[in-house]
Amino acid sequence: MTRALPFTVAHLTTVDMSLELLLRRQLDATVVAGAEVTGISAPGPWANVLTAGGIRHVALPASTRERSLRADLRAAAQLWRHLRAERPTVLHTHNPKPGVYGRVVGRLAGVPIVVNTVHGLYATDDDAFAMRLLVYGLEAVASRFSDAELVQNPEDVETILRHHLAARGKVQLLGNGIDLARFRPSSVHPARRSELRAAWGAAPDTIVLGAVGRLVAEKGYPELFDATTGLAGARLVVAGAADPDKPDDLSGDVRVRAIRDGVQFLGHRDDMVDVYGAFDLFVLASHREGYPRAAMEAAAMGLPIVATDVRGCRQVVEHDVNGLLVPAGDASALRAALSRLVAEPATRHRMGLASIERAAELFDDRAVSERVLASYRDIAARKGIKLVPVSLATSEIHG
Repeated sequence: MTRALPFTVAHLTTVDMSLELLLRRQLDATVVAGAEVTGISAPGPWANVLTAGGIRHVALPASTRERSLRADLRAAAQLWRHLRAERPTVLHTHNPKPGVYGRVVGRLAGVPIVVNTVHGLYATDDDAFAMRLLVYGLEAVASRFSDAELVQNPEDVETILRHHLAARGKVQLLGNGIDLARFRPSSVHPARRSELRAAWGAAPDTIVLGAVGRLVAEKGYPELFDATTGLAGARLVVAGAADPDKPDDLSGDVRVRAIRDGVQFLGHRDDMVDVYGAFDLFVLASHREGYPRAAMEAAAMGLPIVATDVRGCRQVVEHDVNGLLVPAGDASALRAALSRLVAEPATRHRMGLASIERAAELFDDRAVSERVLASYRDIAARKGIKLVPVSLATSEIHG
């Protein structure tokens, strides 16, 4: 017997920035499909942006990125109260922390459909055994409470299945994507490119090396600064905000030394299309990635990419096709790769064209949104649920 339920979806993340900057296109696509969508996270400045765009926001005051079991338990209790009061039909959680307690709380609170997106397992097979035991153990437990595990990275799919972290039938390769209509080279006027480069102190013939990401050591900034110090003909420009909640937030001294060595720090930017358009080469020196959005955006903007040979970067960069891969943490290898591309304009051009082709083939976020919606529908059909668009819910469910 089929039961009709209103198509209401709640997305759970740690902070509101993730809802707006990482998931907004997915949320909007779900609204277009007839759903009422709510974002649940810690309160913050992006909540008003979500609300203005038609996405309701519910605050979990205890939600935090800091390592605090007490805060996480309080956030789980706050989530429980919200779910019992609101009773959404779908709860969509996003890892790491909300993906663990959210799946458990969602199922225990009686949410009919619980879906989790694995944006990147927080441990890989290269990590210490204790770290893997903790992360894989939590994932294995939490996955028992979900209906589907949507995994962005194919390497994580292989890890999940090999270690039996989730039932095979629950695991689906989701991929990751960006707005290809927004991120395209023709979006940036040459005058704007020249204006930005001049503001950064880059001469017309200077090769601008662009890095985008939070200012934390895990992003590989210390070795990137070492690799670019004194690199002839190039200047490093970094777009990204500090992250004081993280223990590896770059100290003021590190940034002061980098500025002294010629690094230009832009902080958070809202004009990232223009910023990419003013770069000549993109670099991502991360030690760990899930599926890096900034690298996908750079590829779509036609930039050659130098990245570390880690999960996530390998999905964006095909070595010697649209960029170069180097070992993580190796400043010498990073410098050699950057030096090569700085000195070879023809190679940069060839790789930039290949980046555009790769982005068009693999990084369209419309396909990702369709896979998410298909997952909701498939689970609903399997459970005998008819997802009724909110505009029709009252009349169809009650009579």
